[in-house]
Amino acid sequence: MENKAGHNQNRSTIGKRIASFGFAVNGIIQAVKSQPNFRIHLLIMALVVFAGFYLNISLREWTCVIFAIGLVLVAELFNTAIETLTDLVSPDYHEKAGKTKDYAAGAVLVAAITAAVIGLVIFIPKLL
Repeated sequence: MENKAGHNQNRSTIGKRIASFGFAVNGIIQAVKSQPNFRIHLLIMALVVFAGFYLNISLREWTCVIFAIGLVLVAELFNTAIETLTDLVSPDYHEKAGKTKDYAAGAVLVAAITAAVIGLVIFIPKLL
């Protein structure tokens, strides 16, 4: 038996958890394939991780870097979900739909600025 989303409802609890994990991974894969900004964030993440190893940052600094990376990627995924849903429910232009997308994009900007500040605080002293 399938639900409206086409997902099988006759699975065990463990099977449902495994399927849920698969759907989540698929969401990330789809974001990588379809969202240029997500790919840009991944490239920056790779550069930051390389710099972290090269500059031998501390465990506390790694914790901050990992949190900052996660914050940006989560914000970008939420932004993508909100934009996709907004396009679905409001395919024609609507001022409130536009504002909704702007708010979501603003959240990504706040996350990216926060991550950049964290990066500057950690990496600038190591470069001086």
